[in-house]
Amino acid sequence: MPDGADTAVSIDLTARGETGTTAIAAALARVCAAGDVIALSGALGSGKTVFARGFVRALADTDEEVPSPTFTLVQIYPAAPAPIHHFDLYRIEETEEAWELGIEDAFAEGISLIEWPDRLGALLPANRLDVEFTVEDGDPEIRCLRLRGGPFWRDRLDALGQAFEAARDD
Repeated sequence: MPDGADTAVSIDLTARGETGTTAIAAALARVCAAGDVIALSGALGSGKTVFARGFVRALADTDEEVPSPTFTLVQIYPAAPAPIHHFDLYRIEETEEAWELGIEDAFAEGISLIEWPDRLGALLPANRLDVEFTVEDGDPEIRCLRLRGGPFWRDRLDALGQAFEAARDD
């Protein structure tokens, strides 16, 4: 959990299939800035990579293939306002291996999307946004996303939650 848990903000969103997951990712991408770290956690198949693809496509303004970095461990995409570093840390065995992936530069200059963030241990920045994915029982097409961040994320998550609430009311 990010630092400032007592003042943390959390919103829960429901995504229907890949389209819904992509829409949430694109909306979040539009409020991100250089230095943001987004930790994506959840079981295999819960939507983390679909989310990352939607995020990258929204900021990089591309329809190009956005492969999962399962084997390369990191993919970097030029984008505005900052390059996106998509990490998949499932295969790293030691926390220190992350230094070899350029994670320090990503945290300082880019936007970092991190699948399997628990592999970073103490290297995971406290001032991050956690996005936890679960799949609703009985229907794997319904994904529940809990977005939780400290005070730094409050205004952005409030705006995101209001936008999805307004869309639901339409």
